[in-house]
Amino acid sequence: MASHTDIAVLYANKPLDTQVTVKAWVRTFRNDQFLAVSDGTTIRTLQIVLNKEEHDEAKLKKLNTGACISASGILKPSLGKGQDIELIADQLEILGECDPNEFPIQMKRHTLDFLREKAHLRFRTNTFGAVFRLRHHLAFAIHAFFNERGFFYLHAPIITGSDAEGAGEMFKVTNLDLNNVPRTEDGGVDFSQDFFGKPANLTVSGQLEAELAALALSKVYTFGPTFRAENSNTSRHLAEFWMIEPEVAFNDIVANQDLAESFLKYCFNYALKHGREDLEFLQEREINEDKLKPVEDRQSMPLIQRLEFVANNEFERITYTEAIDILLNSNHYKKKKFKFDVKWGIDLQSEHERYLVEKHFQKPVIITGYPAAIKAFYMRMNEPDAQGRETVAAMDILVPGIGEIIGGSQREERYDVLVQKCKQFNIPEDHIWWYLETRKFGTCPHAGFGLGFERLIMYVTGMQNIRDVIPFPRTPLNAEF
Repeated sequence: MASHTDIAVLYANKPLDTQVTVKAWVRTFRNDQFLAVSDGTTIRTLQIVLNKEEHDEAKLKKLNTGACISASGILKPSLGKGQDIELIADQLEILGECDPNEFPIQMKRHTLDFLREKAHLRFRTNTFGAVFRLRHHLAFAIHAFFNERGFFYLHAPIITGSDAEGAGEMFKVTNLDLNNVPRTEDGGVDFSQDFFGKPANLTVSGQLEAELAALALSKVYTFGPTFRAENSNTSRHLAEFWMIEPEVAFNDIVANQDLAESFLKYCFNYALKHGREDLEFLQEREINEDKLKPVEDRQSMPLIQRLEFVANNEFERITYTEAIDILLNSNHYKKKKFKFDVKWGIDLQSEHERYLVEKHFQKPVIITGYPAAIKAFYMRMNEPDAQGRETVAAMDILVPGIGEIIGGSQREERYDVLVQKCKQFNIPEDHIWWYLETRKFGTCPHAGFGLGFERLIMYVTGMQNIRDVIPFPRTPLNAEF
């Protein structure tokens, strides 16, 4: 099969007056002469100019939207608007036909709901081509960021016997015969006969395993799939999603904030540099979508400006107590514009977070020192405050548009304190004996954070539904493909 050149490479290098071959899918065909094709390597299509006298009518009739073609010819400057180059074809081959009466992705506006039902074909649209190219760029940026800083990439287990958050809602893994489940004398499931000899689940986080590695390798990160069995049908929840979780020995909560801020800025700058054309397309799409929304629901600034805003601003750093005081003293609170109440001890809601970022500080915010009662067992206990309230060295990073994007903490490295926390959270010591042992043998301060990859992609692309930034979303009652 003849070699060919990516359309992105043709636009980048513009090898004019040379013979080239492209292989791509038809977007449009007009006047039996002008063929617009895309191979997915760029948001831009390439115009192929045909001499209809050189091709039989039967072949031309097969040049429908979605058909796959190979074309060879001379690359020339284009006289048409909106394109720099075009291919004057002297050879054309149809590699795969596409019946326009059956192909559902035609050159018209399709709703995102409709395209979710056609997830196997939605890659062929401009919107999803842009989203998934940016997903690639961000994945590459994440590995590049940590590699440049001496981190080691750790593959945390997908099947685990622990619940990192202590929150339940896990998918069970078993090879027991569900039609004939073995039972113990008291009627419970006899997991000793299961594959692992004990209950096992799909992981909700790689954090605990990352901590084990960090206490030997100093700097590690995980980047892999995680699973939550929440029966939640919202625009922000998936049953299967990807998490980035760095863990660093000898880091305290301040160094953790520094790392997370640098990480976000690096990712946004990388997307701005390597995915500019896709961002420009998605920004225009968002502007058009916003025109259909009430003024109060529209974005406060365009997509690219939002990314530059985060990348170019120092993050404000405040404590949870300071955040509560700001909210209580705000006109927004006094005029009862918050849906959820504000008082010390609450878990901040998205509306509170967005007020702090978008109204009060007008820049990204990092909040630390959350109440111990609303955070996970592994977070390091602070000294009680002046009122005797217990807080932990936790942090959340808030950005415009969505609120929280990163959550993390300094970990509790003191063995006796961690054992006591396990009792408070009803976590049996024999379930995480291996985790506790790291606090007995050469313990040290360490810290890390977690970022949901799809949440990051939503922010960078401006997409409003998390199901539109992962290729094949897993949600309640949906496990297609």
